[in-house]
Amino acid sequence: MISKYLKIFVPVLILTMLSGCGQPAPTASSSDDVNKPLIIATSFYPMYIFTLNITKDIPDVRVINMTAQVKGCLHDYAVTPVDLKNLEEARIFVVNGAGMESFMDKISSQMPGLKVITASEGIQLIRGQGDEGDNPHVWVSISNAMLQVINISDQLSLLDPENSAKYQSNTAVYLEKLETERNKMHQLLDGLSNREIITFHEAFPYFAREFNLNIAGIIEREPGSEPNARELAAIIENVNSLKVKALFVEPQYSAKAAETIAEATGAHIYTLDPVVTGPLEADAYINIMDRNLRTLQEALK
Repeated sequence: MISKYLKIFVPVLILTMLSGCGQPAPTASSSDDVNKPLIIATSFYPMYIFTLNITKDIPDVRVINMTAQVKGCLHDYAVTPVDLKNLEEARIFVVNGAGMESFMDKISSQMPGLKVITASEGIQLIRGQGDEGDNPHVWVSISNAMLQVINISDQLSLLDPENSAKYQSNTAVYLEKLETERNKMHQLLDGLSNREIITFHEAFPYFAREFNLNIAGIIEREPGSEPNARELAAIIENVNSLKVKALFVEPQYSAKAAETIAEATGAHIYTLDPVVTGPLEADAYINIMDRNLRTLQEALK
């Protein structure tokens, strides 16, 4: 791709090249639909924002978000008839992968001709607690988001070679923006001495790894399943023993459990956004990350 990113992303680029060896590149168009717009569907919000940037200002390419009504992470989301209807005209489906879209077997069986792009392909995953499997929230790390953007762009270029140059050009512009935000966050967060945080659920391990933060506890393993009395007591003890000053909730979910912990410990509640909902604007991911930066600066000062 772009030479300045080759060193950072060479494993992903090699993986992408190998996937196309020995066979002609598949294309998203045919003689039957040459005059139709290329409709690219995405599984949920962050994939939509990434793909929106990659396809920016390309005529006859349209991006739709299959689960626009979802107010948080997909987790155990079940595909609805409306979702399948939204996918009927799509020829490409961009997913996060890593276990996030548990409904993929159903979609693959009902729509075998749909080309699937897995944005997390080749990214080193963090193992979840116990038998939870790999943590799929890779996009919450800006570095991983950049890898996902490259994955999406490279696979779109293979599936739609006519627009390959435009995909790559848009990707270069977006990567520059993401890198600028990442550098800004490192500059302002790396020097903080307080690095202990309590997060709402397991959406932030990749973010914490990138910015060297220590997740001292998690309020809810799964959103909507509030901790029981024993789990709540353990979190309160952990907060007190580590002198954790910041509890982070997510704007998509209730803060009731966090409020209980805050009352018992004196810790303050802040909002940290995992970028699973937001405005349908190209710069939304970067703007949300910038708000997260300001929140962390205030909470950890």
